[in-house]
Amino acid sequence: MSMLKEFRDFAMKGNVVDMAVGIIIGAAFGKIVSSLVNDMLMPAIGLLVGKVDFKTLAFEIGSTKIAYGMFIQSVVDFVIVAFCIFIIVKQMNCFKKPVPAAVPAEPPAEVKLLTEIRDALKSK
Repeated sequence: MSMLKEFRDFAMKGNVVDMAVGIIIGAAFGKIVSSLVNDMLMPAIGLLVGKVDFKTLAFEIGSTKIAYGMFIQSVVDFVIVAFCIFIIVKQMNCFKKPVPAAVPAEPPAEVKLLTEIRDALKSK
């Protein structure tokens, strides 16, 4: 029974729940970006380039079909998602409070005394 309790404690930790929410939102965001790229951007880019449909861009080697148009769409998907994540992380870093620099501890009395002796010897 203790293993079940440990698992429950692990699953209910804040970080695990936050990560699960992030994954779910990320998956939904990925679908939105894929739709944006596939249904809006790539047709517009294809129109500008000369009425090219990227979904059909492919070449064949023997009986194998290499669909490089779909690869181009996936790269555009990735770039958009990566850029959005970059912007989010950059904004989150702006909200972090800077850690104040640690004030150096005062040197021990022995070090102070030795420093005074050194300075006195230099001045002679």
